Amino acid sequence: MIRFSTAGESHGEALIALVSGVPAGVPIDLEFVDRELWRRQQGYGRGGRMKIETDRAHVLSGVRHGKSIGSPIAIEMVNRDWKNWQEKLPVEAGDPAQHRAVASPRPGHADLAGALKYNFPEARYVLERSSARESTARVAAGAIAKSLLRELGIEIASHVIRVGGVELEREAGWDEIAALAQKEEVVLGCVDAATEERMKAEVDAASKAGDTVNGVFEVVVHGVPAGLGSYVNWDERLDGRLAWAVMSVQAVKAVEIGHGVVAASEFGSRVHDPIHYAAEEIPGRPTRFTRPRNNAGGIEGGVSNGENIVVRGYLKPISTLRQPLESVRFDTRQPASASYERSDICVVPAAGVVAEAMVALILAGLAQEKFGGDSVEEMKRNYQGYIEQIRSF
Repeated sequence: MIRFSTAGESHGEALIALVSGVPAGVPIDLEFVDRELWRRQQGYGRGGRMKIETDRAHVLSGVRHGKSIGSPIAIEMVNRDWKNWQEKLPVEAGDPAQHRAVASPRPGHADLAGALKYNFPEARYVLERSSARESTARVAAGAIAKSLLRELGIEIASHVIRVGGVELEREAGWDEIAALAQKEEVVLGCVDAATEERMKAEVDAASKAGDTVNGVFEVVVHGVPAGLGSYVNWDERLDGRLAWAVMSVQAVKAVEIGHGVVAASEFGSRVHDPIHYAAEEIPGRPTRFTRPRNNAGGIEGGVSNGENIVVRGYLKPISTLRQPLESVRFDTRQPASASYERSDICVVPAAGVVAEAMVALILAGLAQEKFGGDSVEEMKRNYQGYIEQIRSF
C-alpha cells in the first residue's frame, strides 16, 4: 500500500515528502518533479513568496540511477525564505517579545482554533504548519504517484472552471486540459482564452479592493480502468477517498464528483449515464462498454467505471486580507483588526495542481492494492492480466 507523509513548516529550513510502498523500477524523473513544483507556484494573483522560492526536489533516499528501488522515497525541498525569518520567529513557544507574533487571529484561518487546541498564546506556530506552503511536499509526493500511474497508462490533469463570478461555459476536452500542464506560462489555468481574460479582471478587482477571490478547479483522470475502489465497506469507496483527499487541500470547502451538485436538482432520467456496448474493441479503452455522457464523474457505487474520473474542488477566498476583518487581540482580548501576513489574492490554479497530487496518491495506492507487485514489471503484468479479463467480459 502506498503511504505518504509531509514534514516541515512554512518558514522552516526545508520541507520533506516521504512516500512508501512504491514498487521498484518506476522511472523517477526529477525534471518532472521540479516541473510539478513549478506549476504549483504559478498563476495570476500569487503573492510575494513566489518570487523568492524556486522549488527544487532533492532525493534523499529510495531512488538510484533514476528509478525507485522499493524502499521509502524521501524528497527534500529547501525553503529559501528561511533566512528572512530566522531572526524573527519566537525563540520559544509563547515568547511575547517577538514582533512577528500573530497578535490577532484571522477569520477563516486556523489561527484561533489552532491556538486554542495547542494552548499557544498566539498563532505563529499554527500559521507555520497550517500554511499552504506545506502543499509543496504533497506535490512532490504526488509526482512520484503520477510516475507510477503513467506506467499503467493513467494520466491526471486539472483546469480552472471558475474564478469569482466568471465561469467556463462549456465542457473541456481531455486533450486541451492535458495541454495546460505543458504551457510555459500559467495565467489562471482556463482552457478558454476569452474566459481567462474575464477571470483576470475578477482578480484585478479583488486586488484593487484589498480583497481575495475564490473559484473552482476540476481534476480529470484519463485512462483509469473500471474496478478501482470498492462498494464492500464504506471507507473503501473511491469517491469517498477522493473527496477526503481533495477536501484536505487548504481553502477547499466543498468537493464534487462529476456533476453531483446539478444531479441534486434533476430527475434520474437526466442524471444517470446510459450504458452502450460497442461491437468492436475501441482503441485506448479497456472495455467495449461505453457511456454517451459522464455525469457520474467516472465513479458508480464507489468504484471506477472506466470513464474519466472528474473531481471538482470549491475554493473559498484566501483568508489573509489587506483590508483586515474584525478580530480580537490574543493578549488583551480587546477588539482589533486581524493580523496581516504576506499572502495571495487568487490561488485557484495552484490548488488544482495540489489536488492533482492528492488524487494521484489515492489512485496510486488503490492501484498498488489491486494489482500488487514488488517491482513495476510485476505490477504491469498483473495489470495487463486484469485488462484482458475485463476486455473479454
